[in-house]
Amino acid sequence: MNQKQSFLVPLFVGINLVVFLLWHSYSPEFMSENFAVSWTRLEEGRYWTLLTSVFSHNYLFHFLINMIVLWSFGRLLEMILGMRLFFSFYMTAGIVGSLSHAVLGNFYIHQPDQLAVGASGAIAGLILLFSLMFPKEKILVFGILPVPALFGALAFIGFDLWGLIEQSRGGGLPIGHGAHLGGALTGILFYFYLRRRARRLRPHSFRG
Repeated sequence: MNQKQSFLVPLFVGINLVVFLLWHSYSPEFMSENFAVSWTRLEEGRYWTLLTSVFSHNYLFHFLINMIVLWSFGRLLEMILGMRLFFSFYMTAGIVGSLSHAVLGNFYIHQPDQLAVGASGAIAGLILLFSLMFPKEKILVFGILPVPALFGALAFIGFDLWGLIEQSRGGGLPIGHGAHLGGALTGILFYFYLRRRARRLRPHSFRG
């Protein structure tokens, strides 16, 4: 693969587009059962929803926002990490995000039927990884306010923690905060994995 090009991110955007169109042209019941994740879905044995939900959006605004962020951060990280490592990271962040939503929905929010769709967990992982690798780079909060990447990422985590607490009290916004936090945690852990990996691969120095 040419490291100056991104292959997976355009592919992922294309898959998301196909699934979005299926939501609006195929059986909504089938899509809900197979492309949305919850604790109940996992209890039913629909474990594939941990992955399929990562590529699933049924609202245009949600789809557009996630794809814009994926395109903005994902292409650079794919070129830095390489295709294989980026693929492993993105899939792991997405699945951990889905699992976090299901587990927190059941044991913390006490809403095991609460469905979640979207790439937000994987994208939260991308944002955290980018922010730790390039903490002083500017990112746009809400697409408007430029702030240092690390500050924006920490604010992002704080907002999701607040939102999760509010949901546990019966309020909050209809946002998958649990998925965001799971993906973000994956991004943090992956950053430290990369640092350890870099130290291990660095040639030993010898004194003459």
